[in-house]
Amino acid sequence: MFSFLGVPVDAAYHVVSGLTGTLTPVLGGLAATAAIVAFTVAVRLLLMPLSLRALRGQAVQARLVPQLAALRQRYGKQPERLQRELSALYKREGTAMFAGFVPLLLQWPFLSVMYLLFRSPVIDGTPNTLLFRDLFGVPLGTHWLSGAGFVSAHGAVFLGVFALLGTLGWLSARLGRLMAARIAGSAEAPAAGALLARVLPYLTVVITAFVPLAAGIYLITSTAWSLAERMLYLRLDRSQHRPRFPRPEVPSGAAQLDPSSPGTRRSRVGGMTDLHT
Repeated sequence: MFSFLGVPVDAAYHVVSGLTGTLTPVLGGLAATAAIVAFTVAVRLLLMPLSLRALRGQAVQARLVPQLAALRQRYGKQPERLQRELSALYKREGTAMFAGFVPLLLQWPFLSVMYLLFRSPVIDGTPNTLLFRDLFGVPLGTHWLSGAGFVSAHGAVFLGVFALLGTLGWLSARLGRLMAARIAGSAEAPAAGALLARVLPYLTVVITAFVPLAAGIYLITSTAWSLAERMLYLRLDRSQHRPRFPRPEVPSGAAQLDPSSPGTRRSRVGGMTDLHT
């Protein structure tokens, strides 16, 4: 075990195993899976302020796309000057080039802890009892490549994990493009970072093929949480910027219609009165 992750893994083991023991009378064999979900939710709640800040950073970057394109066109042949101008622009706007990826990077230590938690036979000097837990008969410590293929319970469980992660990745990529397009005021998402934004959500599917099933459950929960955060941020941002439609005012110099004037006649259609001149 990596020495610098030894203490976090020990702490995570006590938390997850304690939750598993508490939930076992209610959920039975699904207790360990539920404990992993609860652990992941706790992690995401801890990172939520940074996640919302990252979403605001992504919104600012989408809004800055025209200015970024102008700077690249103007200083494209002067790399050092371009870098200075980009840094100055990001500094004025209170964001950074990779601000939107901070929460993702911060999750890697937690994912590493979950990986080691279900790959270590001994933790804190005692046998790792979590390795004996399973999901529908598949041990949480096994990974897809160690199974007998798709035509088995092992393969079916991992196929379900891949399908869930793929669906969540597609929804995340689509919502990310819609957010960027709406903020930028265009019909399509801005080209800057578009390829990375499309590919990044699907990397979890590839990662899940090489990590224990428990880590895959962590990724499903975390990805679903990220999607919910994006939807919440989009709804809050939309409500804050909802257009108002004021009552039209008659210009001061415009002629006013007087219902009692000789040139005005009344007509009633469907119970409503119209004025005609």
